[in-house]
Parts: sequence; structure tokens; C-alpha cells
Amino acid sequence: MTKNYTIYTSPLVERNASKEMSELFGNQTKFSTWRKLWLELAKAEKKLGLKISSAQINQMAQHLDDINFDKAAEYEKKFRHDVMAHIHTFGEAAPKAAPIIHLGATSCYVGDNADLIIMREAMQILACKLASLIDALNGFAKLYRKMPTLGFTHFQPAQLTTVGKRATLWCNDFVTDLAEIEYRIANIPFRGVKGTTGTQASFLDLFAGNHNKVKQLDKMVAKAFSFSKLCPVTGQTYSRKIDSLIINTIAGIAQSAHKMCNDVRLLANLKEIEEPFEKSQIGSSAMAYKRNPMRCERVTALSRFLISLSSSPQMTAAEQWLERTLDDSANRRVVLPEAFLAADGILQILINVTSGLVVYPKVIAARINSELPFMATENILMAAVKAGGNRQQLHESIRVHSQAAAQQVKEFGKPNDLIERLNGDSAFAKVDMKKVLNAADYIGRSPQQVDEFINEVAKPAIRKYKGKINKKTELKV
Repeated sequence: MTKNYTIYTSPLVERNASKEMSELFGNQTKFSTWRKLWLELAKAEKKLGLKISSAQINQMAQHLDDINFDKAAEYEKKFRHDVMAHIHTFGEAAPKAAPIIHLGATSCYVGDNADLIIMREAMQILACKLASLIDALNGFAKLYRKMPTLGFTHFQPAQLTTVGKRATLWCNDFVTDLAEIEYRIANIPFRGVKGTTGTQASFLDLFAGNHNKVKQLDKMVAKAFSFSKLCPVTGQTYSRKIDSLIINTIAGIAQSAHKMCNDVRLLANLKEIEEPFEKSQIGSSAMAYKRNPMRCERVTALSRFLISLSSSPQMTAAEQWLERTLDDSANRRVVLPEAFLAADGILQILINVTSGLVVYPKVIAARINSELPFMATENILMAAVKAGGNRQQLHESIRVHSQAAAQQVKEFGKPNDLIERLNGDSAFAKVDMKKVLNAADYIGRSPQQVDEFINEVAKPAIRKYKGKINKKTELKV
């Protein structure tokens, strides 16, 4: 089919999200899920004694996926109601079942329950991708667990850490996100079979006042879709706080991703670490030499978008009147899919970036050497005192030399010559400067912390995803 270039299409689908996530929020999945919901409702009603035949059930089951979208569009144009349009379209495909499709139900039976089913599956996709990202970060952290690097606070030089230890900071955020996603998957409730205003009045009427059968019906349909929890009460819709909780949870992924990619962008400017850069990739249309961190920039852009989306479900939940209003519908049709597509795109890109991060050890070492002399002054002082010097006099000498060296760096752009100055001072003649300036002595427990984090936190978090880890993601333009 020839692509239509005259209308807008979502960049989330075209440039970022995976095929599986894009299809999950497509019309085929949505309306096939509606038909499955109608089928399971009819099957449960039949088991509980309503006059529904096996022929009707079988005919419904045979037409769950062959949706005539053109016919549905015609009906929707006529009825101005999407659920009624698809009831009639399904009825034409399964004419024997037409009289009992949607029996006792309201529009939110299919609309809300389908959204919950799809969002649960979408969270499962995100969970697998988070596990893949955590696994990639584990490998990176382990590889560079011992490599000293300059730490920063306020983006000013601070004590040393290691390249691997810094990666565990990123990884730990994603481990937290995975735990939050898993909690939402385990605790997402099914709206169930609740009727027009949530009172189940229509079903109580169908079952001639038998409350137990109405309760059974609710549980049977939930079980058919593998939901262990049901909304205890609803209006016409499930509480829109559920959407808010879910979207805020996946917005947490955006927070973690934004932080990590900001770090990589800063490190790229320092020429210490870079994202993958393909052989024929162009960094700038004007400046041919550039290697811009375009993938990390795209992640931060999508992350801002996703974080901004999290406010919409909050406002929607706050705005609902009494048993329901319809001002949620148009908002949810946009926000729910876009949030998941954005989160999916973010993880797709991040897995690609993490699996190919480039580290420049000599640049990292050079930056350490330019700053470590200042950080090592206390160790130099102690070594000189042990060699027989006067602590107060040595302190003053170091202060004077440090100020002079800093002046050379800041005012004249020259290298840090503090060690040369100290070597030329007889008061420090007995100090082994090479030994004192061994960067590995300034990284604390960083290597051990990396090992402990990976073995005690990260690996256990992704153990259940063994066999689902995939670090080869397709990166779109």
C-alpha cells in the first residue's frame, strides 16, 4: 500500500516506538479485545443460566479478529457512537449472536476493561525492556568497576569514583522503575461487569434478582482475562486514579532516562564517554567534525514529553463528576497510548546506547591527573609529616604552592604544576609522589560496591526475565 504523505502521523510510531508496542495500541488489538470481552461475557452468562446457545458462542469465537473497519466506520458515522458501531459490525459477522452481544453491559464494559487489558500487556513489554537495559548496564558497570574517574558535585571536580560505580547509579534508578512497574502489573484491577452506573442493576434484572449469580459473573469474566483483582466499586467507569497511578509509574522511567542521558551528554562534552556513532552518521549539516549525542538528546526530549503527560490523568481523575462525565474520553485516547509509546521508544534507544557506550580511558586519566594533585594534598601532607616534617609549616607550604598552581591553570591556561612545585621544595623531598598520586587509592569501595550492587540488587531484580533479555534493539531514524 502506498504511504499517504499528506496527513500527519505520530513520530512516536514512525521514529521511536517498537512494532509490538505500536500494534498493541492499534485498532486491530483494541477492537479484537472488545470482541473477546463480549465473547467471555456471553460465555459466563450462558454458564450462569441465561438463554444463550452454543451456536451463538461458537459464531462469536470464529469472528474475533476479522473486523470490517469500513463497515464500523459507516455505523459510527450514523450512530455517533463507537461501541454501538462495533456491536452492529460484530453482529453482522456473527448474526446468530447478534441478539445477545453486549447483553446487560454498558459501553465502559468493553472500553474500560480493554484499556486495562492493553495497559497491563504494555507494562509487561516495558518490564522486559527495563530488564534488558538493566542487564546491559550491569555489563558496563562490571567492565569498568575499577576504572578511576573524576567525580563531580555541582559539576565541579570532587572525589574520585569509578566509571562502573557511576553506571550503578543509573542502573539503580531503573531497578526501582522495574519494581514499580511490577507492582502495577500485579495490582491492576479489572473493572469487571458493573453496569451503567456501577450498580449492576441490569445484571440483577437478567438473573431475576439473584445477587450471587451477579457476583459470580463479575468474577468469571475477570478470571477469563487472568485478573486476580477487581475494582470493588465503580461508577460507570473505573476510577481514573488508576490511569494516573499507571502513567505516573511509567513517567518514572522517563525521569531515570533523562538523568542518565544528561550525564552521558555532559561526559560526551568532556570527551570521556560517548554514545555509539555509526560509520556514516552525520553529526552536523554544517560542522562535519561533530559527534553530537543525538540518541541521548532524543531520549531527554521524549522523557520531557512523557513527564508532561503524567499531569493529564491527574487532572482527568480530579475532573470526573459523580458517576462519570465524558470529558475523560478524548484525553485518554491520546494520553494513554502516547505515554506507553514514548516510554517504549525511550527504552529502545537507551538499550541501544548502553550496549554500545564508548569509553576513552586516556582522556579520563588526563582529567584525573589535572585535578588529583589538589585532592591529594592531605595525603601528601600526612606523608611529609611521617617523614619528619612540621605539620603547620608543611600545610602553609602546600597552601602557597596550591594557590600558585591554580593561578597557572585559571589565569594562564597552563597545566597543573603543583606536583612539580612540591618536588622542588626540600620539605617534601622524602615523599614518594608517584605512590601518593595513585588514583586507585582514592576510589574507596567503588569496585566492591559495583559487585555488591550487581549480585545483590540488579541480578535478582531481572532473574525472572531470563530468556527475555534482548539488547539488540532496532533503532529507527
